[in-house]
Amino acid sequence: MSTPATPPRSLAEALRTRDDVSLAALLRTRPDLITPVPTDLTQLATRAGTRASVVRALERLDRFTLQTAQALAVAADPAPYDELLGLMAGDARDPAVVNALPRAVAALREQALVWGGEDRLRLVRTARELLAPAPQHPSPTGLGPTVAEATAGMSPGRIQEIVTAAGLPSTHDPVSAVAALTKLFTARRRMKTLLAGAPEDSLEVLNRLVWGPPYGQVTADPAARLRWLIDRGLLLPTAPGTVVLPREVALYLRAGRAHRETEPVAPPIEAKATHRPQVVDAAAAGQAYTALATVEELLRDWDEGGPTVLRAGGLSIRDLKRTAVALDLAEPVAAFWVELAYAAGLLASDGEADERYAATPAYDEWLEQPAAQRWTHLAETWLTATRTSGLVGGRDAKERTLSALGPGLDRSAAPEVRHRVLTLLAALPEGASPATESVLARLRWERPPRGTGGAAPQSDDDLRSRLARWALDEAELLGVTGRGALSGQGRALLGAAAGGAAAKGTGTSAGAGRATGGASGHAAPSAAADSSASPSGAGDKLPVHHRAPALPEPLSPAEQAVASAAAARLLAPLLPEPLDHVLLQADLTAVAPGPLQRPLADVLDVLADVESKGGATVYRFTPGSVRRALDAGRSASDLHDFLTAHSRTPVPQPLAYLIDDVARRHGHLRIGAASAYVRCDDEAVLSEILADKRSAGLRLRRLAPTVLAAQADPAALLDGLRAMGFAPAAESADGDVVITRAHAHRTPPRTAPEPVPDGPPTPDTTLLSAAIRAIRAGDRASTTPLKPSTTPAPAGELPRTTSAETLATMQAAVLTGTTLWIGYVNAEGSASQRVIAPIRVEGGFVTAYDHTADEVRTYPLHRVTGVAELAEG
Repeated sequence: MSTPATPPRSLAEALRTRDDVSLAALLRTRPDLITPVPTDLTQLATRAGTRASVVRALERLDRFTLQTAQALAVAADPAPYDELLGLMAGDARDPAVVNALPRAVAALREQALVWGGEDRLRLVRTARELLAPAPQHPSPTGLGPTVAEATAGMSPGRIQEIVTAAGLPSTHDPVSAVAALTKLFTARRRMKTLLAGAPEDSLEVLNRLVWGPPYGQVTADPAARLRWLIDRGLLLPTAPGTVVLPREVALYLRAGRAHRETEPVAPPIEAKATHRPQVVDAAAAGQAYTALATVEELLRDWDEGGPTVLRAGGLSIRDLKRTAVALDLAEPVAAFWVELAYAAGLLASDGEADERYAATPAYDEWLEQPAAQRWTHLAETWLTATRTSGLVGGRDAKERTLSALGPGLDRSAAPEVRHRVLTLLAALPEGASPATESVLARLRWERPPRGTGGAAPQSDDDLRSRLARWALDEAELLGVTGRGALSGQGRALLGAAAGGAAAKGTGTSAGAGRATGGASGHAAPSAAADSSASPSGAGDKLPVHHRAPALPEPLSPAEQAVASAAAARLLAPLLPEPLDHVLLQADLTAVAPGPLQRPLADVLDVLADVESKGGATVYRFTPGSVRRALDAGRSASDLHDFLTAHSRTPVPQPLAYLIDDVARRHGHLRIGAASAYVRCDDEAVLSEILADKRSAGLRLRRLAPTVLAAQADPAALLDGLRAMGFAPAAESADGDVVITRAHAHRTPPRTAPEPVPDGPPTPDTTLLSAAIRAIRAGDRASTTPLKPSTTPAPAGELPRTTSAETLATMQAAVLTGTTLWIGYVNAEGSASQRVIAPIRVEGGFVTAYDHTADEVRTYPLHRVTGVAELAEG
């Protein structure tokens, strides 16, 4: 596309000169502009200039591009490229800034924040209002108002006094006086001469104001050092007791620079340590196995109904502490696993009157999957979840404590930050772990925190830095990284297995992974490189080599499924194979030298207590644990056969004696409902119970030689007698022993919580193509010239025709093949403009090819408000 001869007069005209690729890049980086799809390019330009859209676009610029926009806000409007270059590179013309500035301008053009040629760069009005200096909101550059702005409203006599004191000839009007003063302050040699005669302490005052804020307080009778500056206009009064350093003076003192420091190049990611990739993968696989075991242990602990749900929602602090103790983890780590299981749909509230948390039916399906697939499900969930466990224990805006599983934990930026952190890790050589501070510095460059004005913050209190720190820690817990480096399965999960190597030596922020033409949601968007690719006005001359690096986008669902399958294939060989045996020891313990097959692990969990976990799990057999197995319906012979079949060592004699002894006494006492009763054929045993002082709380009394009655419920009576060392069994109303098998409580089917999106989703290629076609067609309909109407339309309105004229024009167009413009009102009352080529007119309808919709449609003639032929050419 050739450069238009006439420069664009508005953003809408600049957008009309763009090709479809450039428009697609704009809509991809600013998806809010097509929600809903604009009717034409004028409406698109209007929407691109709204405050909410501009604020969102500015927040997604990298630091250098944002500094460029801030510099344009303090430059002339419009500003030539050379003036912008001087503000960014200073008088010394920093080579790094000179090389990087075309990329920044191209990025601003692509996002429709800047338009016009190199000789007339214009920042959109809303962006200028947001970034330009004002007393209410100082500029991030630290610059103040210009001389003309600061002297507005000043008396002509006072202006003439300043001009005279500055050594300039007096003028006949204040406008020329202000112009002369501005010319003096922008002339380097003359300013040097003026300041050469300044007192030393007056120069010290200027040095304190030069980098901002430019405002200072003075008394009614200023000191001599201030009076010298005020008399010559180097400080100008803005309000009683307040003076400001004019922008032109500040720029001279700064050697022409709008910013104290510019960062044209993204900070590099530094490697803290390097390990062999095999070591990293093995460490990550070990963490992945621990992650699966931790989630299983958590939900097994809540198998019969977990903690109650707080009235406001979430988990109480006490229940979180209890869960952390049960998992032998710190509370923040326990909160992470609880939140991850919830986000993965493995646990939820049961919805009962006494609402509790419990595993969902999806948990049982998850358990049946291979270990590697179970891990990828957790890892995928972590990558896309917006719930952020790191916030647990903090405070919300109303100073309420944020609880695990409670409301207020969603942060829409979390998935993007996690993805970006892993992408940066993928850009390092395999096996290299990054220095955390370098990762945080890169993220702050790509997306400067709010309120920093594009400058690096002094602390890591901003949300994105905290999200990045949590992402690094959580990736290690989950096994996406090992020893701080991205593992092979983590690289595959990210979809970066192929793209990582290509990006390692680029030195750009591209990182690794799937790069696209747009940067949707990322900090350094791909910019249109030259006017032939995305012309935005006359004089655009941006060489191809200055194109901004494209950042990788998150994978689509189909691509993520392929990446997850690849990650599972890489992880599966690294996970230990489940064992079908244990090693029984003479000290009533069993050692599992690795993970156990599920049936064996389930039985051992009932028959023994876990004493220690790690590379090998140690189980301990106790009278209570053996009784638990007997209560679950196992007999002594069943237990002996089970241990014999699954032990690589002979069953120790103490363990066999323990099982037989507990089994012999199991069920010797019978308990039922009286409130409760105790029945035993041995009268001496009942006498022993009555004589024991520990039975006083049960309030027992003898009903018969072999029966005791209690005023406690059967469950409390069972627990009380077991605490006294007896082994009673529960009895049914028929006198049979009640077998209390473990009961797994499940919620009704539940869907996993949906992530909270960070604004409109990035449109896919199909939607972008359809939206651009609709916008182009609508723009043609609104801008195509019409033949002069016989009935002149009022100024600013479209021509209208009568029903007879409309019908006659339509019929003539069918015969001649003429293309018409029509005004149309649909059944909902919405008016629109369309360009059609009539094919047939009959029965009160016209069938025509609609250029606006790019399809053949039929319209009722009574809904056509007016018709006109298009002008030739």
